[in-house]
Amino acid sequence: MKKILFSFFLTMMTVLSYSQTVVDIVVNSADHDTLEAAVIAAGLADDLSGTGPFTVFAPTDAAFASLPAGTIETLLSDPTGQLANILLYHVVGAQSLSTDLSDGQTIATLQGQTVEVTINADGIFINGAQVTVADITATNGVVHVIDAVLLPPAPQPTTTVVDVIVNSVDHDTLEAAVVAAGLVETLSGTGPFTVFAPTDAAFAALPAGTIETLLADPTGALTQILLYHVVGAQALSTDLTNGQTVATLQGQTVTVTINTDGVFINNAQVTVADIITDNGVIHVIDAVLLPNPPQPTNTIVDIVINSADHNTLEAAVIAAGLDGELSGPGPYTLFAPTDAAFAALPAGTVESLLANIGELQNILFYHVTNGAVLSTDLSNGQQIPTLTFFPPLVVTIGTNGVMINNSMVTVADIIADNGVVHVIDAVLLPQPTSISNSETIKITVQNPVAENINIPMNQNSNVQILSTSGQVVYSQNFNGSIDVDTRPLSNGIYLLKVEGDNVNQVVKFVK
Repeated sequence: MKKILFSFFLTMMTVLSYSQTVVDIVVNSADHDTLEAAVIAAGLADDLSGTGPFTVFAPTDAAFASLPAGTIETLLSDPTGQLANILLYHVVGAQSLSTDLSDGQTIATLQGQTVEVTINADGIFINGAQVTVADITATNGVVHVIDAVLLPPAPQPTTTVVDVIVNSVDHDTLEAAVVAAGLVETLSGTGPFTVFAPTDAAFAALPAGTIETLLADPTGALTQILLYHVVGAQALSTDLTNGQTVATLQGQTVTVTINTDGVFINNAQVTVADIITDNGVIHVIDAVLLPNPPQPTNTIVDIVINSADHNTLEAAVIAAGLDGELSGPGPYTLFAPTDAAFAALPAGTVESLLANIGELQNILFYHVTNGAVLSTDLSNGQQIPTLTFFPPLVVTIGTNGVMINNSMVTVADIIADNGVVHVIDAVLLPQPTSISNSETIKITVQNPVAENINIPMNQNSNVQILSTSGQVVYSQNFNGSIDVDTRPLSNGIYLLKVEGDNVNQVVKFVK
C-alpha cells in the first residue's frame, strides 16, 4: 500500500510541474478515471477549471466501485441533476489545506450542504471518508484524495401549513377553497403564518349554498374570507391574550377571547391549538370567520351621485375626471348647483363645457374649497378661496339667507366623510381674468399632460405651476416659446399660471 501511495505521490508531483487546475489533477490521475468521467458528464470541467479557489475532496475509482451496483450508471444517466449535485458536494468554494482543517469543523460545499471534519489518531476524515492523500495543490485550489464517495443527506420533507391542511381528514373543504383561491403557493412560502383552520363541519354549518357561491368567486369573496383566517406571523396559543386584536392578511382584525371555556377567535373556539409547521402554526377552529362587510362611503361625490337634484353636476364631475380627486380624504367644501341651476345657463353652455374638459374642470373647481366649511363658519363679506386662481367666492349673509356670489344656499351642511356639501341655486361662474392687451394668447393643455407642456409665446413671460393648495412647485421666466418639463412632478392636479404682456391665464392640468 505504501508503494502505491508513494507511486501516486510521485505521479502527482510530476503532474504539478505543469500549470495544473484541480480538474487537470483529476484528469491526469490514474486513480480518478470515474471522477473524471463524472465531472465531464456533469458539465463541470469548465467551472472547476476557473479561477476558484476550490477545495476538491476526490474519491478514487475504488471509492466509486464500492457504491451499490448500478449506482454509477444511474448517476451518469442524470448528469446535470443528481450527479452534479453529488459532485458539488465534494467541492468547497475556497482553498482549505489540511492545516486549515480542525476537528468538528463544518464546511459549506458548493452543493449547499455542509461536510464535517473529524481529526483523530487515525487521520483526517470528511464525513466518514478518510483523506488518503492531502494537499495536492493546484493553480486554482487544492485536492484531497478520499477513500469513499460523499453522499449529501437526503432533503428533509417540508411540512407547511398547506401540507397540514391537505393531510387532515377534517379540512377537505378548506383544502378545496385554498386551491380554488390560488393561495397554495403563497401559504407554502416561508411565512411565518398563523392559520385559524375551520373544519369541514364549520363550513357545513354555513347557510345552504354559501360554499358554492364562494367557490364561484374564488379570487374575490372566497379569497377575502380565507385571508381573514391567516396572520402574517407565528402566534402560538401562549402568545395570545384575552382581548387581543390580531391583524389578518385580509386587512381586518380578529379578536381573541380567553376564558374558562377556552380560547376563541371572534366567536369560533380553538379546538386544537399549536400544530407547528415549518412555516408557521395552525389552530383548528369550529366556525368560519367572516370579515365585516366593507362600510359604505359617503363622500361629497357620493352625496352628489345619490341626489335626485344633481344629475348634471354628477355627469360633469365624472366627465371632468374629478370624481376620484373629490372622493379623496380632503376635506373639501362643495357648493353644489342643482340641475335647475345648470338648466338656467344660456342654451348650449353645458354641452360646450362637456366638450372642453379643461374649462369644465376650472368651473367645477371654482365650486370647491379646501377644508370643511360649515354654515356656522361663514360670515358676511367673507372671501373663500377656491381650487382655482379665479377671485375668491364672496359670502353675503342677509335676511334672505346665505349667498355665495350671486347664488343662494338652499340646503346647508350636508356632512360627508371627506367634507361638507352646500346646495346652491345657480352655477358659479368666475369673472373673466383681466388682460392688459386686447391681443391675447389662448393657452390650452391636453389632459392628462404628456412629458412637456408647450406654450407658444413671443414675449417675456413668467410661468408658474402650483398645487391645488397654492404651493408653487415650479417658477421660471421665459422669452419666447416655452417647453415646461412636467416629469419631475408627482401625479396629481396642478394649476399652470402664465403671465405676460398679452396673457394672464390660469389653466388646470392633470399629471
